[in-house]
Amino acid sequence: MSAERLGRLLQTAGLITEEQLQKALLEQKKGGGRLGSMLVKLGYIAEDKLLQFLSRQYGIPSVDLNTLALDESIVKLVPTDVVQKYHVVPVKRSGAVLSVAMVDPTDMFAIDDIKFMTGYEVVPLVASEGAITAMINKYYDQAQSLQSVLKEAGEETVDVVADHEDQLSVGELKEAVEEAPVVKLVNLILAEAINKGVSDIHIEAYEKKFRVRYRLDGSLYESMSPPMKLKAALTSRLKIMASLDIAERRLPQDGRIKLKLKDKEVDLRVSTLPCLFGEKIVMRILDKGNLTLDLTKLGFEAAALENFLKAVTSPYGMVLVTGPTGSGKTTTLYSAMHYINTEDINIMTAEDPVEYNLMGVNQVQMKEDIGLNFAAALRSFLRQDPDVVMVGEIRDFETAEISVKAALTGHLVLSTLHTNDAPSTVNRLLNMGIEPFLVASSVILILAQRLVRRICPECKEVEKVPVNSLVNIGFSPEEAKDLVCYHGKGCPNCSDTGYRGRLAIYEVMPVGEELRELILQGVSADELKKRAISLGMRSLRMSGLQKIKEGLSSIEEVVNTTFAD
Repeated sequence: MSAERLGRLLQTAGLITEEQLQKALLEQKKGGGRLGSMLVKLGYIAEDKLLQFLSRQYGIPSVDLNTLALDESIVKLVPTDVVQKYHVVPVKRSGAVLSVAMVDPTDMFAIDDIKFMTGYEVVPLVASEGAITAMINKYYDQAQSLQSVLKEAGEETVDVVADHEDQLSVGELKEAVEEAPVVKLVNLILAEAINKGVSDIHIEAYEKKFRVRYRLDGSLYESMSPPMKLKAALTSRLKIMASLDIAERRLPQDGRIKLKLKDKEVDLRVSTLPCLFGEKIVMRILDKGNLTLDLTKLGFEAAALENFLKAVTSPYGMVLVTGPTGSGKTTTLYSAMHYINTEDINIMTAEDPVEYNLMGVNQVQMKEDIGLNFAAALRSFLRQDPDVVMVGEIRDFETAEISVKAALTGHLVLSTLHTNDAPSTVNRLLNMGIEPFLVASSVILILAQRLVRRICPECKEVEKVPVNSLVNIGFSPEEAKDLVCYHGKGCPNCSDTGYRGRLAIYEVMPVGEELRELILQGVSADELKKRAISLGMRSLRMSGLQKIKEGLSSIEEVVNTTFAD
């Protein structure tokens, strides 16, 4: 069934509106994937309702995969490459009949292939795309593929001295790179990481060990340890894919890899660093399909979201987003630009690097080596008739000064800074050399944020916490008395971590008349924070406590991420 036809049927049935359909079709066109999954992702229709509807339309029974545990003998009937190609999962076998969960039960090519391969009569069942993906990740985690690749490469390891790679010629490296096990292993590492929703891949060489680690939901864990003899070939293969110089092993290099996996395109930002026993490679995965641009789904509380939206729709002024590296600042800014991006607004961005392409936004990649830095780009922007200017990061006085002037001359300026909380951002600007009256006049809102891990819904359970412990972290005695806390027990869905996915906590500080006066008086960050809280600002810790109340995150996660007020 075509996306357009499915959308029209859902609209006719009163399950979605015309506006929701058009928005979902637009997002699908940008990020790929199926329309049904996009509607669920945008929150326009519940997954179970979509499943019921598809079951009625196809006249085929549906199956809730979330309640099923697959038998290993059933899993082995259909190979990994087939379930991934057709996005199907075998569910049960009864005599000569094999029941298979499918997103599109009318796909006769898939049914015929499975029938021919297994020798069983195939009976299709309707299941949601998200549930099938989860089952594939759970039961077809490519462990068998990994074992076969490593077996092909040879299990024995060799001791390698530090300068071994320098003795290999470029010709020898190129030959090694083309060998089947190396190509397969690199493809496997990249595919597994993308399928699992990993944000970074670390490939590291030590004296007697070569390992691959993934960063998932902010935490690093070891995924595999390939044979040492593949070290030079594997790193060179990745450097060739990223268009880097494989002969240069003494200096750091940066590049990009563009991959197509199934129906989506993924960008990888590649960084190499010469270490004692070989080059360390870190790849940041930029998957546009995982980019959430809906501000209502990032973790904002109602009042904080209202203040933020009011600021980003202002005709002029400066909005600053602060937090450490990896705290989701870019996602917040991209979401804000997505929200205000209409054809009557000219949005210009200076980024280093450009992480995602946004339709309708003029994005400029910084190139320090030729003098194109944030300050130079900003000067050019002001001659390009902009309405909104986004500066990737304010790093120095020159960039800060031009940004402030732009905000004071009728432009909305969005940017980021590395500070611990919203009030200390003011002091950072003053320390850079910006005059207090300019800061007070230009800055209209400061937002600080952190990412906390979300409790896995599959293994979530009640956690008993003493009342005095809850009071110590910030809850009032009345709140602590009746509070129900949760934590994740650990299960296969969350790799036994107890967490799955992340959400943001926010500290949103609108700069009104009272705070402007305090900035002009040069008060400390602590005084500014106390006054902002008395005016209604919720600190990062307060926002974290709200997530505990809502059962979204754990006490341990919030305490480890935020300071007590």
